[in-house]
Amino acid sequence: MRIDSHQHFWQPARGDYFWMVGEGVASINRPILPHDMKPLLLQHSIDKTVLVQAAPSIEETEYMLGLADATDFVAKVVGWVDFENPSHIKHLERFARHPKFAGVRPMIQDIADPDWMHRADAQWAYEAIIDLDLTFDALGFPIHLDNFLALFNRYPAMRTVVDHCMKPAIRDNAFNDWARTMKAIARETTAFCKLSGLATEAKPGWTTDTLRPYAEHVIDVFGPSRVMWGSDWPVLELNGAYGSWHSAALDYLLSDEERGEVFGNTAARFYRIG
Repeated sequence: MRIDSHQHFWQPARGDYFWMVGEGVASINRPILPHDMKPLLLQHSIDKTVLVQAAPSIEETEYMLGLADATDFVAKVVGWVDFENPSHIKHLERFARHPKFAGVRPMIQDIADPDWMHRADAQWAYEAIIDLDLTFDALGFPIHLDNFLALFNRYPAMRTVVDHCMKPAIRDNAFNDWARTMKAIARETTAFCKLSGLATEAKPGWTTDTLRPYAEHVIDVFGPSRVMWGSDWPVLELNGAYGSWHSAALDYLLSDEERGEVFGNTAARFYRIG
């Protein structure tokens, strides 16, 4: 089974995609639905996907679960609850009963306080994720790496995956500090990592070799059995294409066994697909 572990659908008219403003995202500020993605999956022999939240609302999670119910290729949904509101345990418990619900992703990259994840009033959510046997997608920037390292060590039983390789600043050639802490996360914690989002962090005109040091570092320190490929489509369209990123990722993997892990088996184990 070949799996795209990270993609999005949305309907901007719903009104809760607060980040989707300005000319920089105009090209993807449109309804994007399963029929838009299906030809890409067929072209690249992708069997299943993981649909990930793009709005901080309960309503969007319900919307995604409805799409998943109607879409065979959507295997799991990563949604959202308000970590600052303990009453949202009722939503988490309700979502956990849905067979396609995997877990949650707070939009930490958009929160001004880099220490937010350690707030006392947010800890109930991590404990509930563990108790309900759900997943946690860690979305942030390199500024969050040390805090995530501490969080993952605090909750080793939480099934965690780092989204988008924690978005290294590839356009600024900022490799060393990012690489050091990613290695620490890989060695000291049980976290997985998504090989996704790198194209978005590079300058326009990137090539396979532009992204290679970052991709190969992640594969090396986590190992293929803890790395899963994701397209981050349609955000990917802001600085790339599905085919070019798919091809580049294949180039970073040396064997059929590695490709089998990164392009399917790892996501299947982590998200319990299949």
